[in-house]
Amino acid sequence: MDRILFNITAAVAALLFSLQLSGQGNFPDGTPIPAWFGETEKTDIATLGTQYRITDHGAVSDSTVVQTETIQAIIDKAHESGGGVIVIPAGTYLSGSLFFKPGTHLHLEKDAVLKGSDDISNFELKTTRMEGQTLLYFTALVNADGVDGFTLTGEGTLDGNGLRYWKSFWLRRKFNPQCTNMDEMRPRLLYVSNSKDVQISGVRLINSPFWTTHYYKCENLKLIDLYIYSPYEPVRAPSTDAMDIDACNNVLIKNCFMAVCDDAIALKGGKGPTADQDPNNGANTNIIIEDCTFGKCHSVLTCGSEAIHNRNIIVRNCRVENPERLLHLKMRPDTPQLYEYITFDGITGNVVNFLYAYPWTQFFDLKGQEQIPMSYSRNITMRNIDVECRNVFNIRKSDQFELTDFTFENLDLRVDGKEIRVDSLVIEDFDDYPLDSITDGVSQYE
Repeated sequence: MDRILFNITAAVAALLFSLQLSGQGNFPDGTPIPAWFGETEKTDIATLGTQYRITDHGAVSDSTVVQTETIQAIIDKAHESGGGVIVIPAGTYLSGSLFFKPGTHLHLEKDAVLKGSDDISNFELKTTRMEGQTLLYFTALVNADGVDGFTLTGEGTLDGNGLRYWKSFWLRRKFNPQCTNMDEMRPRLLYVSNSKDVQISGVRLINSPFWTTHYYKCENLKLIDLYIYSPYEPVRAPSTDAMDIDACNNVLIKNCFMAVCDDAIALKGGKGPTADQDPNNGANTNIIIEDCTFGKCHSVLTCGSEAIHNRNIIVRNCRVENPERLLHLKMRPDTPQLYEYITFDGITGNVVNFLYAYPWTQFFDLKGQEQIPMSYSRNITMRNIDVECRNVFNIRKSDQFELTDFTFENLDLRVDGKEIRVDSLVIEDFDDYPLDSITDGVSQYE
């Protein structure tokens, strides 16, 4: 009887999991997950119109010649002719900032490399989005603004060619330790903004000078089968976040590998004491991150440091291989923040810090206001997790934010060789909870 009951229970669990992946089930706040999240068909470029192979239109494989004007002219021609796919064949093609237009797409064939120039003068200055602000800054290597249905596909590579930028950044930091990330002029690798029904799939994105991929005010965004990498040595690649999700709704991140010299996935949205009143800012809602592998990085998922509202975030069935943090709650005291309904489910591997929450005071600026806004993280669930870690809770208390309604279920943690099992634990308020009681002193809590 016990065996029969076990088989029935396992079958029901498998069915429920299958239904959830197919678009059934609920987000953490109880709202249904749309079927859209279970639809992961590969992009068929044959359905996207005329294919413009760049070597048929004047471009040549040459890693020493900047061909921005030639490639942009091909994009413009495709747009003016009703749309189509810009095809990068095998070889290396050097370029500055490129701008895709409605109806145009990018496909990188196997062994194709679209490589960014290491001269910042090859990247245009335009009003764009950067670090929670709308301002004049350098555009990315590949830009798509207002391009509904945009796709980037293939087995090729976007290479940011970042070494010269990284060296310049660290030299400037040595000369002026107070300089910001944006003081050192660096382009991103991919920037997609104000667009719906976007799919980025299959490609490699490596060696970005700054943020690797950045998505701003996108809706129905799918990031599938991507390989994203930047090095820690011999020269660290600073601020090369794999994915910055900035005021987006309905995002699926599936079967991706991320190992970068900063956060793997960072949820952005705005900063400053009145950030929640600025129409250029916004919340991130309805995000599923599944079947991914995370290598060395600062955090698997970071809320902040420029964010105002993140809601309904699921991270499930992922492997972690030595990131610094599993979940990082950057509580920025000059910005009102609400991070809520976040669930981690089915995580294996090893991580330095299981849960990390600290005030984020770098470049603190109340912009003349006297009162520090209050912030909140609540309704966070972490369950079915089997990891080795150095610290379970690495949290600093603060009267500027509240951490409430945290649920921990079915956790198998190994901390410095000691096994810690948590079947069920609900922390209504971290300020009231004696954390060392479950971790025997291995957590840091100030």
